[in-house]
Amino acid sequence: MIELTGHDLTLEAVEAVAADREAVSLGDSARSEVRRAREFIEELLERGERIYGVTTGFGRLAEVVISPDQQGQLQRNLIRSHASGVGEPMAAEEVRAIMVLRANALARGNSGCREEVIDLMLALLNSEVHPVVPRVGSVGASGDLAPLAHVALALIGEGRVEYLGQSRPTDEVFGELALEAVELRDKEGLALINGTQATTGLGILALLAAERAVNTAEVAGCVSLEGLKGTPEAFRAEVHEARPHPGQVESARYLRALLTDSEIRESHRHDDSRVQDAYCLRCMPQVHGAARNALSYIRGVLTTEANSTTDNPLVFPDAEAVVSAGNFHAQVVSQALDLLCMAVTDLAAISERRIERLINPDLSGLPAFLSREPGLESGFMIAQVTAVDLLSEMRVLSHPASVDSVPTSANQEDHVSMGLASARKARRIVDCLEYVLAVELTAGAEAIEHHRPLKAGVGVDRAHALIRERVSRLEGDRSLSGDFEAIRDLIRTGALATLVE
Repeated sequence: MIELTGHDLTLEAVEAVAADREAVSLGDSARSEVRRAREFIEELLERGERIYGVTTGFGRLAEVVISPDQQGQLQRNLIRSHASGVGEPMAAEEVRAIMVLRANALARGNSGCREEVIDLMLALLNSEVHPVVPRVGSVGASGDLAPLAHVALALIGEGRVEYLGQSRPTDEVFGELALEAVELRDKEGLALINGTQATTGLGILALLAAERAVNTAEVAGCVSLEGLKGTPEAFRAEVHEARPHPGQVESARYLRALLTDSEIRESHRHDDSRVQDAYCLRCMPQVHGAARNALSYIRGVLTTEANSTTDNPLVFPDAEAVVSAGNFHAQVVSQALDLLCMAVTDLAAISERRIERLINPDLSGLPAFLSREPGLESGFMIAQVTAVDLLSEMRVLSHPASVDSVPTSANQEDHVSMGLASARKARRIVDCLEYVLAVELTAGAEAIEHHRPLKAGVGVDRAHALIRERVSRLEGDRSLSGDFEAIRDLIRTGALATLVE
């Protein structure tokens, strides 16, 4: 059971709730803070204070005063009107990430909702009832309005939810599970939809997958280096102490460890005419390390965002203030996820260059395309074409969405982050990287077969064994699609990434 306090939710806990269906509860300290904020809101309403989105309309309509008897309807109308997303529904794990992040933000006690609202959201998570949330419909300010409105729609018993693998009307599922929809009160509709949780949720899932992929890239690079009879000399500790970027130092350390006790290396140590390897082998610490540095920065941004209040207005009982501000603006997350896209794309670029060297007989010293009978067989010829297709898509998607602000809401929201677009790109780009690495690992494992019975480095031999559990050596031409899917599954689950740990 993961307990939400609003202050210490880890990215790994978000993934545990999202992917592993871990149960969630609201901590006692958070309940106390939520109650205090709600009591303060009710006190202000009794005094007749004017509060944005509570006693007024929204956005450009903030000057319209709403009478007390219409304020409940205002919140329901907000949810209904803003649930205007389009496209394919988000995956259940993405919706779960959004929901646990939204609940954690509300748990901080700066949003002014009742604890019953949070309890129902957690009940849906724990019952594995997932609101149907279209993939498109947010510009990342004022938060992820449409995606969060589709989540909120389920809380008021409307819209559709996915339950036991089927999309069904929410009220029907609530009836079966004896769940009771909430009747939204003042401020609660706005508290539910004004925030960055869709951008952040998808971003967290993309980052954790990218972290597994960068570890896998170290393994893939070593498999290729052994297949190509490269040298690990460029990975010596002294080299990287002379330029001590943290990611570079870390990458070199992993590469050295994976290549330890290599018989393949010893077989050509004294008779190799090459003074140095091509950049795609020699510069792995510098390129992989740059990605590590970027992902470290992104992790910090997402960890802070996961434990932040990002709606508007914000409620501060101790200061006796309700403040309209801009924490809903996702620029910091959007820029970070654009950086993720660029870093991950470059990992794919250097991986594709290693694939080219593995299959090109002029560069590898191996049979053309790693086939057993070149000419009669094509081997891995089209495998590289697949990697190039993926890389081209990744390069297009690496254009930053965070610079594409388009004003909305009658120019009230005149600078927006396009955060959800950044997050969607990040998810897709990491998928593509996993496939590129799958191609490299499969080709690299085949190259090592040509050096048997010599053993590769201890980490590389372990990787080779894992690959061979899923994919047999190439005895003749066959469709490689299933091989790549099998190795991609190893990458996604982290089975290969753990070899660097």
